[in-house]
Amino acid sequence: MFTGIVAAVGKITAIKNNEKDMTITVDAGGLDMHDVKLGDSISNNGVCLTVTRLSDHGFDADLSYETIKLSAFSSIQTGFMINLEKAMQMNDRFGGHIVSGHVDGVGEITSISPLGNAIEYWIKAPDDLAKYIAKKGSITVDGISLTTNDVDGASFKLTIIPHTISETTMQQYVVGSKVNLEVDVISRYLERLMLGEHAAKTTTKQQSTMELLAKSGFMG
Repeated sequence: MFTGIVAAVGKITAIKNNEKDMTITVDAGGLDMHDVKLGDSISNNGVCLTVTRLSDHGFDADLSYETIKLSAFSSIQTGFMINLEKAMQMNDRFGGHIVSGHVDGVGEITSISPLGNAIEYWIKAPDDLAKYIAKKGSITVDGISLTTNDVDGASFKLTIIPHTISETTMQQYVVGSKVNLEVDVISRYLERLMLGEHAAKTTTKQQSTMELLAKSGFMG
């Protein structure tokens, strides 16, 4: 479990491609590694990965085929900068929101524009995630806990202060950049809860879920 408050920016220093998965070596940069041990979880651009090897400057982690397929790690290269956060402890400050480290899909930066000292970003999410993204709601972008200031279909707007930009990989974003997205986990549980007794029934398509909600009186 994470909070989406980035602790450091690291760098991919090596990539070992296996048949369908890969192992990455990460220079952890300024991340405090003194209490990290083998088997611990670290968020890498919003993807929860398990530490498989420790070094003087960082760690190794394995990425499964499923993780690669569902995240922007499918186009990763050596030298790639990533946001890092260690798994939260029970006595930590909860500065962001509940982040599981399970990426839901890949978004694309479609617009970047200055707004005073801040920067506005518009990001296009996959269509099937649009229902989970709400104005003034929470979303995780490359492991960063952020607030959506506006939504337009499957696109949403972020207004980011200079500190957040300087302390994360957002300073490297350009139009066309691909980013890992994780929607607010509460919205997923709420959708399931609203199905009520119908949750036990098999549904294979989004339309089936919407029909069940309508029959249950949750949609006009």
